[in-house]
Parts: sequence; C-alpha cells; structure tokens
Amino acid sequence: MAMRRVLHFVFKVGDRAKTATFYRDVLGMKILRHEEFEEGCKASCNGPYDGKWSKTMVGFGPEDDHFVAELTYNYGVGEYNLGNDFQGLTLRSSQAVRNAKRLGWPVTEVEEAVYRTEAPGGYPFYLVDKEQPTGDPVQKVCLGVSDLPKSTHYWTALLGMKVLEKNEEKKTVLMGYEDKQCKLELHDIGGSIDHGTAFGRIAFSCPRDQLPDLEALMKKENQKILTPLVSLDTPGKATVEVVILADPDTHEICFVGDEAFRELSKVDPKGNTLLDKAMAEDKSDEWFAKHNRQKASA
Repeated sequence: MAMRRVLHFVFKVGDRAKTATFYRDVLGMKILRHEEFEEGCKASCNGPYDGKWSKTMVGFGPEDDHFVAELTYNYGVGEYNLGNDFQGLTLRSSQAVRNAKRLGWPVTEVEEAVYRTEAPGGYPFYLVDKEQPTGDPVQKVCLGVSDLPKSTHYWTALLGMKVLEKNEEKKTVLMGYEDKQCKLELHDIGGSIDHGTAFGRIAFSCPRDQLPDLEALMKKENQKILTPLVSLDTPGKATVEVVILADPDTHEICFVGDEAFRELSKVDPKGNTLLDKAMAEDKSDEWFAKHNRQKASA
C-alpha cells in the first residue's frame, strides 16, 4: 500500500528504571523523546487507565526511518500479566549480545548466532549475533494468531500488506509494506490468543487522507474499530489523528496520519534528560514501601 510504513510497538512497563537499562545499556537504543501526561489517552494509548502516565520512545535512530518501541508507564501500576499475543521482536546486533553478556543480562542461544533474552516484564527479544547494519537493526515483530489464513487475509486484503515469506513448518507468514522496513510476522500458535493485561499495540502511518477511507472499509467489512477517527494532543507538539483497529485475534492496530506524525515524532535532544528527571522525581516506590504496600498488579 503506497506510503504506509510501520512505526512502533507499544509496551506497558511496570519498572521504568530497569526497562531503561535494558533498552539503553543492553540493546544500545537511544531515548528519542519522553512525554508526561496527567490523564489517560483518548485512544487508550496507555491502556484502560485514567491517571498519570508517561510515554518514552526508544530506538536505534529517528522514527522517520527506524522501527522503535513506545514504553508506556502508568504511575502506580508495578506489574502486568503477560499473555501469548506478543511473540517477540528480532534485531540484528552483535553489540547488543556483547552488552548483555558483559552486564550479566540473561541470554540463551536458541539457534546458531541467535540469542533469546527478555525485557523487564517478560517481553521476548531475539538478538541476531551479527554486525549491526547501517540501516535499522530491527528486523521483525512477531504476533501470535489463532487462525493463520484468516489473519493473513485481514492484514493483506484489508490493510494492504505484502506477503514476503511463508513457512509451513513453523506456521509463520512474514509480511510488510516495504522491503527496507521492519517486517510483521504472524505465528499460528495452535490455540486461542491471550492478551493478558500487558497487551500492546502496533502502529503504522499512512497519508492523513487515507484514514477516513480505512475506517469506512472496516465498517463495510464488519471489522472491529476500537477508536474511530480522533485527534490526539501532545502539549507543545503536533496534534495527530488516529484510527485504532483490532484484527481477528483483537491485536490492537493504530493508524496515524503521517504528515502530522512526522512533526510529532521529531527527535527531542532533551529526551534522555527528561526521562532521567521523571524517574528521579517518581517517588511512588518509596511511598509504597513506606506504607508497607505494593504497587498494583494489572
């Protein structure tokens, strides 16, 4: 589909400090921008929570040409229940493998030159032990599905992705919009999909004028629309328009107008400092410990 691109995956995080260590020190990603919000997102970007939360974008380079992670932190929630929906993110970086071993971050070699590790919260990552490419090291994101043909039809016929590779033995289909972009892999897990409370969201951009047509197509095909076309404000930054969809296994899918998103997603040189400042000022752990209580488990 012309001019569509994959942007990021949203992870809910309960321990912001350990999560920052994983992405910055183990994977070697950079803090691209950090934003604080006093109330929940109109498109449930932070999940079904109404209180204070933060968003941190991390990646190997600018969001214009890199797939990145969006880390959402809800103040007061210390843990989420992981399901089987997110099957892993694969990236190519021998430096990340060396970083993990040097820092004592657990890694397991699952096949030749491929190591499995976990981000805080249990999210699986696969590190390919090869020299990091000059482009984006992130190769693919894998989502679990219960009916591979049905899901493949949804993502190709309705969302316009191209099938790039099928593996009947592994029960996977690899697809994407452009060869140079991070790919989406669907993996038939042979059972129902459990999203837990840690459920994420994968985001794409398209020209703004495609958003109403996309919403109309989903209505016509009787597909789930979680959030109809809506404008989202970020204080001091560009306002973007989004439509939130759900595929046959209710994986959340965000489409955002590309023009405004490119303005919103510009790298903020103060991002690293803003994250460190927010973590230093977050006294929630101390408050809960002082009152002999634990943060909520979602």
